[in-house]
Amino acid sequence: MTATAGNGKSGQAMQRPPVVSQEAWDAAHRQLLAKEKAHTRARDALAAERRRMPWMAVERRYAFEAPQGRLSLHDLFEGRHQLIVYRAFFEPGVFGWPEHACRGCSMVADQVAHVAHLNARDTTLVFASRAPQADIARLKEQMGWTMPWVTITDDFDKDFGVDEWHGTNVFYRDGERIFRTYFVNNRGDEQMGGTWNYLDITPLGRQEVWEDSPAGYPQTATYKWWNWHDSYVADAEPDKKWVEVSDAGEAAFREESAKARS
Repeated sequence: MTATAGNGKSGQAMQRPPVVSQEAWDAAHRQLLAKEKAHTRARDALAAERRRMPWMAVERRYAFEAPQGRLSLHDLFEGRHQLIVYRAFFEPGVFGWPEHACRGCSMVADQVAHVAHLNARDTTLVFASRAPQADIARLKEQMGWTMPWVTITDDFDKDFGVDEWHGTNVFYRDGERIFRTYFVNNRGDEQMGGTWNYLDITPLGRQEVWEDSPAGYPQTATYKWWNWHDSYVADAEPDKKWVEVSDAGEAAFREESAKARS
């Protein structure tokens, strides 16, 4: 089947897939679903390998400006063990300045889920740029962004590979000691924004019992820690009603999966 492309600008006929019956569509969907499930299992295995990557000690001290004043890298953790820092380009010389941040970095910012879910997994997300705090505050209000966003004041960006291009660094705090555990940039940043993808690049992962993690890593029952973003309470036990609902849903999913395999 041929048709004009949706935007009508290419002037070329768009080669669409064939239109088939419900039975043929279901068969094609099952074939693709098998590949998608294999892809999911491969992604989980990659995340498990990521959790076993060696760590690099961060020996240098770094300083940032924030709404509450001058902060250290240690301060950015906000008392949690894991820290994700996305280097966003918003500063003089960047396309869009001073009204906007980089278009690509702004796309990333638009994808960020409510950080309360990351916080509930002992993880802090921070954006970092070289723009002054006054400009960052204005931009966040203009764009409706709420994630913490600090100003880089030293060589943090250069030292961690994000002085000339965007990227996401992951750190782990053990008391006063800080370690760099992972780094992703370029198209890898396209996957960032969702809670699951952020957790999958951290050393502790999603911290659920199904994950293949090193011995001693914190893990809780699958799904049970989920909550409304305005309802998380530190160290609270999972809500009994939600445990019942999630258990029933998981059981139904397992049963359906078993039938599909038979």
